[in-house]
Formats: sequence, structure tokens, C-alpha cells
Amino acid sequence: MKVEITKLPKSEIELKIQVPSDEWREFYDEALRELSADLKLEGFRPGHVPQNFAEEKIGAEHILEHAAEHCVRKCYVRAVMDYNLEPVSKPEITVTKIAKENPFEFKVRVVVLPEVKLPDYKKIANAQAKDKKDVAVSEDEIKKAIDWLVKSRSKFITVPRSCRVGDRIEIDFEGQYEGQVLAELTSKNHPAILGRGYFIPEFEANIIGMKEGEEKQFRISFPPDFSAKNLAGKNVDFKTKINVVQEAEASEFNDAFAQSVGNFKDTSMLQASVKEGLLSEKREQEKERWRTALIEKIAVASNMEIPAVLIEAETKRMMEDLKAKVAQIGISFEKYLEKFNKTEAGLIDESKEKALANVRNFLVLQEIAKQEKIEVSEEEVREEMNKALAHIGTSEQAEQQIDKEQLARYTQDILKNEKVFQVLENC
Repeated sequence: MKVEITKLPKSEIELKIQVPSDEWREFYDEALRELSADLKLEGFRPGHVPQNFAEEKIGAEHILEHAAEHCVRKCYVRAVMDYNLEPVSKPEITVTKIAKENPFEFKVRVVVLPEVKLPDYKKIANAQAKDKKDVAVSEDEIKKAIDWLVKSRSKFITVPRSCRVGDRIEIDFEGQYEGQVLAELTSKNHPAILGRGYFIPEFEANIIGMKEGEEKQFRISFPPDFSAKNLAGKNVDFKTKINVVQEAEASEFNDAFAQSVGNFKDTSMLQASVKEGLLSEKREQEKERWRTALIEKIAVASNMEIPAVLIEAETKRMMEDLKAKVAQIGISFEKYLEKFNKTEAGLIDESKEKALANVRNFLVLQEIAKQEKIEVSEEEVREEMNKALAHIGTSEQAEQQIDKEQLARYTQDILKNEKVFQVLENC
């Protein structure tokens, strides 16, 4: 197989691939066998029709087309691997010469990862080292963290009064639409803390003020943009009963509290642990700030021609991430756009500059890894993946929840980037 590579503008290349006659004939014969496997011709069993009869019956044009499909697919992949190409777009195929007895030729136009010309990145990293900042934790920060911890460990005590915001309740409720009970809106002894967004506002407004043992019926209208489309805009009748009303009783910050939180002898040990935790968090934030600033400086000083397909792909990924985050907070993406007076097209335009920066930084990290000959072993990837999977549960559970191939690629990129930054930090 002969391959000629021509570089084109905007990180596009053209491959001119010629397949020798003998190799092309193998593709032709294989196509003929596949197409004639079920061919029925009077006087012959299926799959045993002589080649000349099969060719005449099927037609040379159809056989050549079938052979070309197989040949293009296999030879293109072989060329990509042989020449270490990194395609980032769908290839555009053009067959230029095709005949049974002659060499087969075709062209491929495809966008590849661009060539990146780096500056003296070690010099930039060395200069950037002066920008590293020391981190510290104030007594006020420690106090706020302790106050939050004490509040989060509050105990709930049953009280004989009407429920109000901040109380914990247990409630029975049954929702009906046009006389039909809705299973998804029916529950017994359902626990919730009022004011935390467990219920939609209109439902919660109706139950605030109810006492233990009190029953109440009311109708609410679900918002037209409610995330569950089968309920959006519908009027639902509810039957409710409060079973428990409890108020939060703040814990006292003392040695007993410290011991209840974990393996702490007294409050001073807990405070020291909280301080170390805050310091660790700040150190990580400072490390990420410094690394981001460094790679952006290197990227700005680099020279590369970034193809539009990479920016479009990154913009799409960013929009998908945003939609997922919006869904997690329980509102529709349409409502989110309305709240911030945005359109999806407008958000896409706003995201392009950030997408460009993300792609540029990614390409710079990749190129530094190449120049420093940084590799990540399969064992390293497997070890890091096992740590991630351990947080999910058993391997069987993990396989049902995640794409392991995608996780492996992501893990490899993370480990490689970490090694790149370690090189830069030691300049």
C-alpha cells in the first residue's frame, strides 16, 4: 500500500492511498464471496454458484462498490496507525481509480490534531514559580467551619406544636389527578426538613402550620416547566397527614461532641483536624490556580492552528455539562435560560472563547508530554481506576453505571497531565 500525505490549511491533511492490484483483487474476491453466499441460481446450490455466473448475476459495479467499502475502511485505519496520525474529524472519502484488474486508489481528507510550536516552557515555569502563594487559615474560618459542623450534627426532638421552616417532619401524602392516584406522588412517613426544597413551594406552603396527627386536603398547580413532563401544568389534589413534628436542638461544642464526631480526644484535637482540612483544601486550590495560570501563559506564547471541529466539540461538551448540572438542581433547561434571560444559541456563542482556551491548553499539555516523553502505564491507569471504582461499590455495580473505556481514557489523561505539571513544577 502506497500512501502520500499532503498538509492542507487549518490542520487538515489529504491522504492519497494506492492499493496494489494483487491486494485489491483479494478485496474484490472477498466481496464476491460475500455477495454470492446466498445467491440463488437454477442448477446450483446457494453458495456454490461458479464465479463467472455470480459476477454476471450480481454485476461488476455492485461487487466493486462492496469491495471498495471494505478496502477503504481497512486501508484508512492502517494508514492512520502506520503514520501515527491523530484524526479529529470524520474522514471525507473520494474514490479516484477503481477497476477489477488495476490498482485501487482513493483520497481521504481529514482534520488531525494540529502541530503545536511551544515556547521555552521550562523558562516560563521557572519564572512562574515566584507567583506561588502561601496559604493560611484564620481563627474565624475555623470557627465558621466548627459552627457548621455543630449545626449539621443537630438532634431533632419531637415537639407538640405546628410545624415551621427548619423543622423535620414525617408526612403521609397521596396525590390524585382527575380521581386517579399517582404512585409517584404517594408516600407514607415521608421524612423531610421544611425549607430545604424537598417539596415544591406550593405544597410546602400548604403543610406549614400543621400539627402532629392533623389531616388536610388541598389542590396545587404544578408549574408548566416542571421537570416531570407528565405533571407539568397539571392540577393535583392531595390528601396529607402529619405524623411527626421535630425541631432541631443544637449540639454543644465540647469534648463529648468532639468524641462523637470521630477519633478525637477533645475539642482542641477536632479544631486542629478542621484547620488541617481547611489548609489542605486551600493548598489544592492554590495549586490549581498556579497550574492554570502557568499553562495559560505557555499556551498564549505557543503557536498553533486550532481546527474549528475541536472548538465545536468542546463547546458541545461544555453545554452538555451545563444541562446536566441544571437537571441536578431540579429545573428544566428552558426555565434556566428564562431565569437568566439567555438563549441556547447565545450561551453557545458565549462559550466559544472558553472552549478555545480549553482546547489550546489541552493541546499544549499533550505537546509537552510528547517532548518530555511522558508515558502512563496500563498498570498506573488500572490502579487509579480501581480507586475510583471503589467509591462506587462492587465491580458489577460499577460496570452497570459507567463506561470503563471512557473512564480509562479520562484516567490516562489525568495521570499524564499530572506528570507534565510535576515536570514544570521542578524546573
